[in-house]
Amino acid sequence: MTATMSERDKELSLVQHLGELRTRLMVAAFAVLITSVIAFLFSTSIIRVLLIPVDCQWFEVTTRSLFPPDISARLGLTCSALPTKLVALSPTENFTTFMRVSLFAGIAIAMPVILYEIYAYIDPALLANERRYIRFMGLPVILLFVLGMAFCYFVLLPNAIKFLISFGGDVIQNQLRASDYISFVTTFILGVGLVFEMPAIIYALVRVHVVRRSWLAKQRRYVFLLVFVIGAIITPTPDPFNQTLVAIPMYLLFELGLFLARFAGGETRAAT
Repeated sequence: MTATMSERDKELSLVQHLGELRTRLMVAAFAVLITSVIAFLFSTSIIRVLLIPVDCQWFEVTTRSLFPPDISARLGLTCSALPTKLVALSPTENFTTFMRVSLFAGIAIAMPVILYEIYAYIDPALLANERRYIRFMGLPVILLFVLGMAFCYFVLLPNAIKFLISFGGDVIQNQLRASDYISFVTTFILGVGLVFEMPAIIYALVRVHVVRRSWLAKQRRYVFLLVFVIGAIITPTPDPFNQTLVAIPMYLLFELGLFLARFAGGETRAAT
């Protein structure tokens, strides 16, 4: 009888957990739906914001503020007549592009609700110190992600777009297709945003004793080479200037992660 009740209790507990998970997912999905509908009302403005990096005047003002005119000319940071309207090649492309932009914006706006629902679901299973650790990491993770997306949007994306559109311009007329451009821009921005999570990842690995900070510090020469390889992979242009713009901040983020790891706890035996 006891064994039967025990099995029944386990089944009830599992059903309760699945029910709570379903509730959390429904709340998150409803939040994304609401924010996506709101974003759809402003989707035209959002697309115009995503088109800013291909605007000549904005590009030249940005490059002049970052580099002197002679250096800009040597680096090829000059803007030709670039299109600032997207082209659709299918009857449904306009609508699907607006829906895609609205969904991405909706997910971004609803991210605090999504993160809270994830935290609320796993909270009962956490120890007190684990709960404090997750709460402490929440804000830095979001800030690093936003900083990475901003860095890509304001620094990397204009140079990448300029290079890609002007390449072969003597024989090829480049027009920006709506679906391709939106997909390229959002993927590039998201990728760089994720790369900027490196300090948080390093801190977390040291905090849970997966690796030792002293071991990571000894790998600086390999990390320096690796960030340039990663920069070459995630940068959509083959020129070394844009690759360096990605690689140097990545290495500085690694050093920031090592600095933060000083406060992650004492050295313990870890897998290296």
